[in-house]
Amino acid sequence: MKLAAVIFDLDGTVLDNEDEYGEAFRQVLKSLGKKVKAKYPHTAGIGVKENWPRLLAKYRLKTDRSVEELAQRTQSAYLKLLPKVESKKGFEKFIKDLKDSGIMTALATSNAWWIVEEVLEKLNLERFFDVVTTGEEVDYKKPDPDLFLLTAKKLGLEPDEILVIEDSQAGIEAAHRAGMKVVGMARNRKHAKELAGADLVVTSYLDLTPTKLLAL
Repeated sequence: MKLAAVIFDLDGTVLDNEDEYGEAFRQVLKSLGKKVKAKYPHTAGIGVKENWPRLLAKYRLKTDRSVEELAQRTQSAYLKLLPKVESKKGFEKFIKDLKDSGIMTALATSNAWWIVEEVLEKLNLERFFDVVTTGEEVDYKKPDPDLFLLTAKKLGLEPDEILVIEDSQAGIEAAHRAGMKVVGMARNRKHAKELAGADLVVTSYLDLTPTKLLAL
């Protein structure tokens, strides 16, 4: 493919933080009277606020708290766990290789700007991206393609010049609907099966090179 830019998802793709988000959701669910054993009670990729109507319905929970308040509590719980979060192994070298190859880089996440800004600052990640797009900039989040199409517009590129790296089914669907190829970043073999719709699935940035992306 003709590759001018790579768009990265943030949570679970740039960051090795799905455990921490899972813990944050479990903490808030527990405060509502539901102890959940599932490591990842949430649906990755769609946004924190967007998860709460699903969780309330799934566990048949009744609460006076709004979806916005539950999302805020989840994000606050996550930020307390942020000291445990690191970028994925090999990410920094891979993004340097992209830059050295003249390939632009961008971040497109369903998460909210206020938390993305804090995460980028605390983990010193903003320097890696030419463009950042967050969930409140679009009307529809993943699996809709809006986040990626807006990011392409910011980059001044056509969708077929861009590749996306994602860790969720919603993100993979969004990328394909945007007309972009996509690499699935899997936690393990089981997760890799869930990402089978991607053009390529890997379990580490150590498995990626600009040349491998160009061959897709």
